[in-house]
Amino acid sequence: MAKISCVDLFCGAGGLTHGFVLEGLPVVAGIDMDPACRFPYETNNQARFIERDISTVTKKELSSLFGDADVKVLAGCAPCQPFSTYAHRYSLDGDEKWGLLYEFARLAKATNPDIITMENVPTVAKHVVFHDFVDTLKRLGYCVWYAVVDSSKYGVPQMRRRMVLLASRHGSIEMIKPTHSKPKTVRQAIGHLRPLGAGEVAPRDKLHIAAKLSDKNLKRIKVSKPGGTWRDWPEHLIADCHRAESGQTYPGVYARMEWEKPAPTMTTQCFGFGNGRFGHPEQDRAISLREAAILQSFPRNYVFIPKDGEANFKVLGRLIGNAVPVDLGRAIAKCIKTHLSSVEIG
Repeated sequence: MAKISCVDLFCGAGGLTHGFVLEGLPVVAGIDMDPACRFPYETNNQARFIERDISTVTKKELSSLFGDADVKVLAGCAPCQPFSTYAHRYSLDGDEKWGLLYEFARLAKATNPDIITMENVPTVAKHVVFHDFVDTLKRLGYCVWYAVVDSSKYGVPQMRRRMVLLASRHGSIEMIKPTHSKPKTVRQAIGHLRPLGAGEVAPRDKLHIAAKLSDKNLKRIKVSKPGGTWRDWPEHLIADCHRAESGQTYPGVYARMEWEKPAPTMTTQCFGFGNGRFGHPEQDRAISLREAAILQSFPRNYVFIPKDGEANFKVLGRLIGNAVPVDLGRAIAKCIKTHLSSVEIG
């Protein structure tokens, strides 16, 4: 049986890696420059975490990680903020993150892995750097497939559309067909969790913690309807920024989720009631960090902080919101396994 070795670039807290591990694709290491990723990555995945900027990773180092594997898989999700719709409003001149896909391409060219996969926001396809990345892979002899994928069709209880790229040196490769005809709902995902009040933490799970609410925001969430908007509120509760003409087009903030639908896209600010449709469908609070992680399809027992650690909303929100949903990672792993079973390696 062929020996497979995977390396996860921009691994974050381990969403993609964990999906691979659950599907039996061994990941030897994850590389990320965020030190906060080390604990959850190594604790849950039994893989080595390397705290590095990938622009400093050499061919020799990456080849050493792959070792003597028969099949080498290079995976990654370059930071997506520069490619997001939100970022398009601003000048990105000088943003070093734009170059990270070129670094991904550099390492692919240097180590010539059998399989390459990348995940990012849909709007990455509007940028030259993405097409340069694809062209580089094709010039190297890879068969390349990419498309925007709806994560909810692969078991993620969230409306998260992502660009997924798959490339192989051994022939055509593509995404498997959707595994779920009906998306998982918010109720199915988090309906069983212990009720919380705003600012409360569950006694047995430090990640099941809800952010505090100001008196005004507590009044606002109490009059918010699942699936509704701030336009449903009494006039005296509407924020000044929403009264202005420029704020009329942002109804999806200060809003509750709906029980019988998938969650909206989790962001790095998903723990805040005012940051999107992140209000709990029923309880008067924003979703907890644990609920956000579950909506990203992390298992309930995925550990993000040590037993003696404390939950930092900003740090953990970043790790959870930026993660590749675990079940999307599982679907990508299934693609790779299906492809490898149909080709001859060697």
